[in-house]
Amino acid sequence: MENKKRVIIGLSGGVDSSVAAHLLQKEGYEVIALFMKNWHDDSVTISDECPWLDDSNDAMLVADKLGIPFQTVDLSEEYKERIVDYMFKEYESGRTPNPDVLCNREIKFDVFMKIALDLGADFVATGHYCRKGTIQKDGKDVHQLLAGVDGNKDQSYFLCQLSQEQLSKSLFPIGELTKPEVREIAAKLDLITADKKDSQGLCFIGKVRLPEFLQQQLKPKEGVIVEIPSAYANYNVTSPTFNSKEDELAFLSRKADYHVADGKIVGKHQGAHFYTKGQRKGLAVGGTLEPLFVIDTDVMENVIYTGQGKAHPGLYKTALFINTVDLHWVREDLALKIGESLPVLARIRYRQQLEKAILYRVESGMYIEFSNPQSAIAEGQFAAWYLEDELIGSGVIS
Repeated sequence: MENKKRVIIGLSGGVDSSVAAHLLQKEGYEVIALFMKNWHDDSVTISDECPWLDDSNDAMLVADKLGIPFQTVDLSEEYKERIVDYMFKEYESGRTPNPDVLCNREIKFDVFMKIALDLGADFVATGHYCRKGTIQKDGKDVHQLLAGVDGNKDQSYFLCQLSQEQLSKSLFPIGELTKPEVREIAAKLDLITADKKDSQGLCFIGKVRLPEFLQQQLKPKEGVIVEIPSAYANYNVTSPTFNSKEDELAFLSRKADYHVADGKIVGKHQGAHFYTKGQRKGLAVGGTLEPLFVIDTDVMENVIYTGQGKAHPGLYKTALFINTVDLHWVREDLALKIGESLPVLARIRYRQQLEKAILYRVESGMYIEFSNPQSAIAEGQFAAWYLEDELIGSGVIS
């Protein structure tokens, strides 16, 4: 009998990875479970719960129940260096990072994957709601990152930075299932995680509230909140005539240039770097007809610019730009060359509906132009683009 293929699964103490482990066993793999401990500093978790301890206990009980070997790996040093420090840097410079995307690229499918391969694993598996396809192209295997079958839970976006190399070694056992089906399997197996709520908070840190976490590192400094009226003159600029498509895209994706004098001061805040575009909560300004939304932040001058209501023109843009260094193709074979364009479906945040768009590759990077204006395009977030249900590339919005 041939040797079974060895799969190391990242068991997080949640229902998804628990069921993924069981499905791998059913398929005949030799399964080993590893729990990643990514955070030590309990001073920033809320309440006295120690989430990673609870999670690691749950993971251990699941492994025990399934009869698979279990151990804990401590990745907190790498996590702090690659995820937490990066987050602070991004917020400080007025950008909005996505720690979950980074955590997958840098921790689960890099540091963790290396540990797994050192332990003789053929594959690494996770409980993500996405699927992997493999096609033949020019006699070579090309791996596809496909959306999960459960439209409500599809997590392909979080894996948008994976490479062919990482995908070749990855398995996503629950990608064909819906969340209710996953819970049903867990209940039948009588797993402790069957009814466990989905984890919130930062990937792996547990129940940390972001503002409090940031405030520990970034110094508060008082500044003003300015409300920009919908009738602000620059919103009604007639488009100039453009010499090229690239000029037009540069115009459409340009950053607004607000000044305090363009609106009225409506309140104070404790630091522009704690706020992100599109944010509504936490402004603590009353007395407006419609709620205020952050339309821009200026971390140099420490000013937050806001507008009333979701339909405020300051929230919307039809194009965005990604610098060449921040461009990533999951499907390297489909990467655009300078001057090429491609109609795709794209999203600028997790759980957003896919929107029709066109990619335009230019010398300095790539533009994405949407058919419909998009709300709150935030610098530092990841845009991801798809052909039907396959995620083919992504990049950091500049």
